[in-house]
Amino acid sequence: MKRINLPTALLVPFVAAALALPQPAGAQADPRLERIEAQLRALQRTVFQNENSRFFEPEIANQAQAIPQNPSGNAGNSTLTDVLARLDAIETQLARLTAATEVNENALRAIETRLNALEGSAQPTATSGPRPTPTPSATPAPSPTPTPTRATPTPTPAPTPTRATPAPTPAPAPAPTPTPTASGPTAERLAAVQAIIKPATSDAGEDEYSYGFRLWDAGFYPEAQQQLALFLERHPSHSRATYGRNLLGRAFLDAGDARSAATHFFANYQANKQADRAPDSLLYLADSMIRLNDTRRACIALAEFGETYPALATGRLKSQYDTLSGRVTCN
Repeated sequence: MKRINLPTALLVPFVAAALALPQPAGAQADPRLERIEAQLRALQRTVFQNENSRFFEPEIANQAQAIPQNPSGNAGNSTLTDVLARLDAIETQLARLTAATEVNENALRAIETRLNALEGSAQPTATSGPRPTPTPSATPAPSPTPTPTRATPTPTPAPTPTRATPAPTPAPAPAPTPTPTASGPTAERLAAVQAIIKPATSDAGEDEYSYGFRLWDAGFYPEAQQQLALFLERHPSHSRATYGRNLLGRAFLDAGDARSAATHFFANYQANKQADRAPDSLLYLADSMIRLNDTRRACIALAEFGETYPALATGRLKSQYDTLSGRVTCN
């Protein structure tokens, strides 16, 4: 978009020339006004360009051209009225040019503001703070106490933060076979995955999440990633959504993909900073940044965690917070 800037100084000579005309409109009044009007029309064509060509041809008479004399020396009221009418027309045209200039400047100012906003939103990690990190810790529902062996959960158990995976529920529905990875799973892996039973209760969202948790806890990280993504797609507003996003990040982090994990941790933290697993996600985000050797963002995440969740920093998540703080040196 070509920016047209018409400073006021450019318009002053035309107004001054028009105002310098004699009040009684002498013999040379009409030719001088015609020359001023022609110059003003040429200036307008620079502002209001033609659709087919870039500029109109200017209609400016040769400055050296002799000005014809009025054969009649009579300067009556009609001539004065004509001069005043033309001056009014010139003032109207100048007002239009000034208004067009202001409209163009305001439009360009609005475009620049939008471009700056778009450029700022294109770098969320640099401007919006650290990325959150959810952890698959204790869920709101009561969870069985972990034992050295895998304990059989109640009909609708909530996964515990420990790595003890609940055993299949009584009379479960058969679980679907996960899609094979790019390299193709072995027959032994398929059999092991099929041995993990998907719960079948009245809460379909809870069943989807619990099955993803069991896959993650058994070490089948690609299958857990697929299952948890399916859960979030089908049940985005479920009470387990914050747990699902957090656990999805854990599945990527445990599989060695810290960058993808950080994306899910940050999304969980940004979705609702007061959600059950938002503080866990913030700590795991710091863990991901440390693994990516991004000390600056890791320190930002840890600092924000200590400031936003001071009670958790000295309570439930104190051990993890202290461990991560010891792995990085922050200024």
